[in-house]
Amino acid sequence: MTAEDPRSTQHPVKHFFNALRWSLKGIRGALKTEVAFRQEVVGAIILIPVAIFLPLTVGYRLMLIGCILLVLIVELINSAIEAIVDLVSPEYHELAGKAKDCGSAAVFLSLISAGIIWLTAIWRILRS
Repeated sequence: MTAEDPRSTQHPVKHFFNALRWSLKGIRGALKTEVAFRQEVVGAIILIPVAIFLPLTVGYRLMLIGCILLVLIVELINSAIEAIVDLVSPEYHELAGKAKDCGSAAVFLSLISAGIIWLTAIWRILRS
């Protein structure tokens, strides 16, 4: 933000509510246009309650919920990268492709990480 930007002089409470509004707008936009994000939200809606009721410590529950939220966060960042790349470089460019591929790889790794954490928790439950 520049000094001329009116957001830079907003009252902190007003800024908080504006930031909340912009964040919710981003989530609504992703839900409307991003199939993968919608699928991951459905997964979160199912898995977060499961995590809450599993017979695990609070730490494990937080880890299970945190890794699901991390997948959603990484997917939103990936969507932002793709939107910027499409805006700046509508035609194919090797670097644009690399940026998109790296974003996709980040989502993939977050999903693998979540899968490992969930499988570890389930294994812990089954062996006890």
